[in-house]
Amino acid sequence: MRVVLVTRAGCHLCDQALRLLQELEIQPEVVDVDADDELFRIYDWRVPVILVEGRVVLEGPHRALASRPRRPFALGRLLSQRALLR
Repeated sequence: MRVVLVTRAGCHLCDQALRLLQELEIQPEVVDVDADDELFRIYDWRVPVILVEGRVVLEGPHRALASRPRRPFALGRLLSQRALLR
């Protein structure tokens, strides 16, 4: 399963999303929204954005990124549900 995390330098939510994915033993491809004109056009204000197989499954500030200690479980469940629904 291909997982991409669209991020930008200095984005604490992006850092948090990466840590949570890593806690789930998911090593996403990390791409910088500011390094690509097309990514910037689509995702500028939406970071962090998690894509699974090219489909957005989570973006921006999301409650799955906010509540500790259940965050990894909530994020894992959300990624699974959204990836399966598409």
